[in-house]
Amino acid sequence: MAHYEKTIDSRVIYEGRILSLRRDMVELENGSTAAREVVDHSGGVAVLALDENGNILFVSQFRYPFGAVLLELPAGKLEKGENPAECGMRELGEECGCAADLFQPLAKMYPTCAYDTEIIHIFYATGLRPTRQHLDEDEFLTVRRIPVEKAVQMVLDGEIPDAKTQLGILKFYALRQAGKL
Repeated sequence: MAHYEKTIDSRVIYEGRILSLRRDMVELENGSTAAREVVDHSGGVAVLALDENGNILFVSQFRYPFGAVLLELPAGKLEKGENPAECGMRELGEECGCAADLFQPLAKMYPTCAYDTEIIHIFYATGLRPTRQHLDEDEFLTVRRIPVEKAVQMVLDGEIPDAKTQLGILKFYALRQAGKL
């Protein structure tokens, strides 16, 4: 049996700079109706960039919703209609001041699939060469380089709570251990 929900009404409740919120009424597969609140977000990218010494590039920055400095893979928001790979290459340059000779998809995740349309595309980058870091006017971060094995252990020890970063590190490590990277 194919499960479904059919939209019968949709209304935007809030329109912001990075997201919008809508309230939909849906018909369920049993004929009943239910309300669904959905956050519409254009998505994002993250980049697991590996340097020539086997270190992963990270950024540490203050994250207002959590009131803490978090360690994350370089990442950014997709503009509407933007190619995820181009966005990832741009973010790697802006945040870390480097470009990559090899840039390939690593994973894709739906961070909160119950109520949010955001998809995060995670890329793997190697062959790094220095460019010029150029942060946004309201962006403050520190670039850190951490060996792969230490980064994996940090994820396992709960020192890196960011989901996109966890997925990127663990997927990269699993593929490398399997001889696929």
